[in-house]
Amino acid sequence: QVYYLDVGQADCQLLFLPSGETVMIDAGDRGTRQELVDYLREQNIQKIDYLIATHPHADHIGGMADVVENFEIGKIIAPRIADSQIPTTQTYEDLLSAVSAKGLKLSPATAGTVLIEQESLKLELLAPVLDEYSDLNNYSVVTKLTYGDTSFLFTGDAEAEAEEAILQAGYDPSATVLKCGHHGSSTSTSDAFLKAVSPSFAVISCGQDNDYGHPHAETLEKLQNRQVTVYRTDQQGTILAQSDGSSITFQDHLPSVA
Repeated sequence: QVYYLDVGQADCQLLFLPSGETVMIDAGDRGTRQELVDYLREQNIQKIDYLIATHPHADHIGGMADVVENFEIGKIIAPRIADSQIPTTQTYEDLLSAVSAKGLKLSPATAGTVLIEQESLKLELLAPVLDEYSDLNNYSVVTKLTYGDTSFLFTGDAEAEAEEAILQAGYDPSATVLKCGHHGSSTSTSDAFLKAVSPSFAVISCGQDNDYGHPHAETLEKLQNRQVTVYRTDQQGTILAQSDGSSITFQDHLPSVA
């Protein structure tokens, strides 16, 4: 089960794996942090085995300190960022404090790392590929989940530069479901990357009437041209994709966090 949580103009995905493990990618914005904790409690979550912070922007790690404080955490994965670019925001400082207070540490994300590999289940990291990028978005951890014949790609805010690095490095981003990078911005989902992913479905996480105009018309047009079925949290609320290993079914308009 993969939940694309409606957290407004932010990102948060929750994965329940057939192995019994729970994975959470990003944690929405600061404004919904209490609602996120409440939502996770309603889902009867005791432990998050893998907590992935794609990159340290507030709309991706806003609720993460609260998640760390309120739940048992297995491993926290985050990109290693060049010293000159490490943010000094309160949100980021709060996360580091929460991690430290629990005696945990951030495990640096490296492309090619396999987190879980079982008979029909694989969870792996495809990015960040390079050690340094000019834009924080491009440090985004890109995660691929494969279950049987189905697969899911989670891209954070990775833009065209990071997408190109994945392709140049020879990683296979092909997936049944693509979580479009950067809330459907035209800076992500480049033609070459979209062709390589070749998704049947795309999910865009963004807020209603957001100030950025996400998702951008160019991205929607690209997806339409490739006959990709698009789901959007701003229009359809929380979206659940369920895979039995051979096909994926979708439910939308589930309870939102925001």
